[in-house]
Amino acid sequence: MAQNSARTAGRHFLQIPGPSPLPDRILRAMDTPIIDHRGPEFSKLAKRCLDGIKTIFKTTNPVIIYTATGTGAWEGALVNTLNAGDRVLMVDTGQFATLWKKMAEKLGLKPEFIETDWRTGADPKLIEARLREDKNKEIKAVCVLHNETSTGALSPIAEIRKAIDAAGHPALFMVDTISSLASVDYRHDEWGVDVSIGGAQKGLMLPPGMAFNAVSDKALAANKNSKLPKSFFAWDEMLTMNKIGFFPYTPATQMLHGLIVGIEMLHEEGLDNVFSRHERFAEATRRAVRAWGLEIMCKDPKYYSPTITAVMLPEGQDADKFRGVALDTFNIAYGASFGRYTGKYFRIGHLGDINDGTLVGALAITEMALGLSGIPHKKGGVQAAMDYIVSAHSGGARAAAE
Repeated sequence: MAQNSARTAGRHFLQIPGPSPLPDRILRAMDTPIIDHRGPEFSKLAKRCLDGIKTIFKTTNPVIIYTATGTGAWEGALVNTLNAGDRVLMVDTGQFATLWKKMAEKLGLKPEFIETDWRTGADPKLIEARLREDKNKEIKAVCVLHNETSTGALSPIAEIRKAIDAAGHPALFMVDTISSLASVDYRHDEWGVDVSIGGAQKGLMLPPGMAFNAVSDKALAANKNSKLPKSFFAWDEMLTMNKIGFFPYTPATQMLHGLIVGIEMLHEEGLDNVFSRHERFAEATRRAVRAWGLEIMCKDPKYYSPTITAVMLPEGQDADKFRGVALDTFNIAYGASFGRYTGKYFRIGHLGDINDGTLVGALAITEMALGLSGIPHKKGGVQAAMDYIVSAHSGGARAAAE
């Protein structure tokens, strides 16, 4: 018999910024017999999902559920609203903004990038200035990532909506919420977003394989005049079938069982409590990073992400080597680095179904891995994080008592 590799005891620390850890309750919900996706039981399930996901996007308009990853939802947003040769304004906040731009090019669109150094979010003033220059209204869409997963920078969507309005520009507003949805406050209707793109494998706590387009009336109107080729991602066929609780093709039935439970769990905790929990984790992580004497990749605090903290290593240190040491020794996985910063940083994901103890454990492992890797740093990062968490809970306890 072939010799098996040694068993690793305990749970794996999955600290990538998604997919996030799967709660046992969702796993159990998905561990059910397959049902007929053309039968009455499925129709009830689908309607619950289609109604429930609206509460997460905070919209009363339709949300389309795709059997796809977030990349598929990017494509759905573009091909259902635009035409070949249309100009789209995007912001180069990081790797995933770059990939969305490349997709737009492949689809025959003409994306224009507002450049950044990847260490900031999208600046509403720059977007407004560019739209004011567009006298002929050739730009048909503004596409922004709410939370840039590759760098840990959160962009101010409500302010960007105001900037578009201040410029008096009719462009559609499309927002990627893949690493923020169900973890960070997001308001599709209130913030005037036309297409919100989401994925199930992060804040919604599901496996990869389900994605969303939340759509406005303006987006639905644009859909009627969109001539880009579409079949699998076509909104019209989806919306027609969704009205009676079905899909135009075989959906991921087990994922829908999980989605219902994920939505229930979020509302049981309370969305505002979910958001404040993620803010607490993020601030605790940043305090640990500063105590270690390391640099946070996102330079401006107003853009700090509540779900991801990217940590820059000192010059000459290899972040990928560090990640390898941490995985082999302590069974923890961090997010990788990209592009011009490849090998210069690693990402700590602190989103989804985790608690204070999980986070402190991950930060303790990180401090040990820094020492084992010989990376120059100071001690005390974990203590700084714990002190903050205790103070945050103490403040909450005092407020409740009062």
